[in-house]
Amino acid sequence: MPITPEAAAAEAERLDEAERLATQMRQSTEAYPDLTIEDAYTIQSAWRDLRLARGEEIVGHKIGLTSRAMQAAMNITTPDSGFITDAMVFAPNSTLVAAEFCDPKIELELAFTLATDLAGTDLSVDDVLDATEYVQPAVELIAARSFRKDPSTGRTRTVVDTIADNAANAGIISGGERVSPREVDLRWVSALGYRNGIVEETGVAAGVLDHPARGIAWLAERYAQTGQSLEKGQTILAGSFTRPIDIASGDEFRFDYGPLGAFSVAFA
Repeated sequence: MPITPEAAAAEAERLDEAERLATQMRQSTEAYPDLTIEDAYTIQSAWRDLRLARGEEIVGHKIGLTSRAMQAAMNITTPDSGFITDAMVFAPNSTLVAAEFCDPKIELELAFTLATDLAGTDLSVDDVLDATEYVQPAVELIAARSFRKDPSTGRTRTVVDTIADNAANAGIISGGERVSPREVDLRWVSALGYRNGIVEETGVAAGVLDHPARGIAWLAERYAQTGQSLEKGQTILAGSFTRPIDIASGDEFRFDYGPLGAFSVAFA
């Protein structure tokens, strides 16, 4: 039986409070053991509605679990997704406060900003590129509002918990050069992720489903099934091509995308 709107709204309020207080909560599947992926998206939507009612605006979306290794680890065969509001957009070369996020980590990605709406099924990479105004280096700030591993029970977080938790998205930082979608071969965009002057992660964008635009096609098709579309002007995080890098107070990060430029972020 699907989760009720009332239960979804209550769970969304708990997640919202966990984020605002930067204090992790019990996993959603601990309270609702039979929670499905669709139920998790219902909770995520309730959290989105709560934030919109507070005055935030949707500016984009994120796609996660795009690599085979991550899908296998989470026992899933498709990516997942979350929303991005204007309150989740942070400036490059700025300083954030690590303690304001739950178990924060950072991942290197590409961000696509749309020139037109994108909707429909059987979309190709070319369809996504045709709809894109520009592509830019970006990092995703991720945070787990529910415990990855419950300290009292040892219970491990599932993909259902992650999806309910807005696919663990806490923010986006874009920097470097904006390029038209066919100006460079996006499959071969590479990046170096430095923490405190040491290379922690490297990757190539083809690690995202063999082309970073494929995840965006998947998301547009998933939305089309419910009569939604990705909208002109929205920015879509296409999926990470590195492992998450842990964040601690005092860390300084630099992200070098070669010809596409570099940017940084520090955590006080």
